[in-house]
Amino acid sequence: MMAKWSKNTKTSASERPRRNLKKEMAQMGTRGQLLALLTVLCSALMCKAVDIPDLLDRASQRSDKLHSLSNMLALELESDLPTIGRVTMPRPAMCHTSSLLTPNDKEQALQVSESTLMSLARSLLKAWQYPVGVLSNSANSLPHQSKGSISNKLQELQEHSRNLEDGLDVLSGKMGPAAQILSTLPYRGGSDLGQDKMSKLINFNFLLSCLRRDSHKIDSFLKVLRCRAANMQPNLC
Repeated sequence: MMAKWSKNTKTSASERPRRNLKKEMAQMGTRGQLLALLTVLCSALMCKAVDIPDLLDRASQRSDKLHSLSNMLALELESDLPTIGRVTMPRPAMCHTSSLLTPNDKEQALQVSESTLMSLARSLLKAWQYPVGVLSNSANSLPHQSKGSISNKLQELQEHSRNLEDGLDVLSGKMGPAAQILSTLPYRGGSDLGQDKMSKLINFNFLLSCLRRDSHKIDSFLKVLRCRAANMQPNLC
């Protein structure tokens, strides 16, 4: 008598390759996720393994590019700002970071401790996380003939800002608790820079001028730190 097929019948030879393929694909997906995770971890570990002078050198290069982009953008927009816009634009004292006490020039910065300079640089940089996003999101609707170019530069600036922030987080961890202190500098301007063209252009210019000022401070502080780490003479900083 022929035996009946039951639910417990073993997998046929034709089905086994398909199941093995699915299993291998699942394993490949898991391995891919692990590889991506390991890549991130290795990058972080490599960064932590680098000594402070080298990290400061890298951070200074990032901050230099950050300030260069913000300065370039500010100059590009200022040249097309109508006279009425320049007259009515808020003063620098209205910038959301103005409450933070910082050295006014290189000579003053040279008198400040390394930990304080790092704390100031990180506080300023983190204070621009949201406002830089506001600028980037508003660029494409800006009443300006070069808004496409402005948008691209802001996206690049945003990327440099994020990378610099990650680097300074590692650096501050190496420098001790005092360097990890952050001052809270909330931005209260909102995401809407204005309903009419002139208001939007003025507010965009103002926010960008504040960014240029603060990016210059960040760059200056990091260059002083790099100079000290390399044991250079103060007059060469």
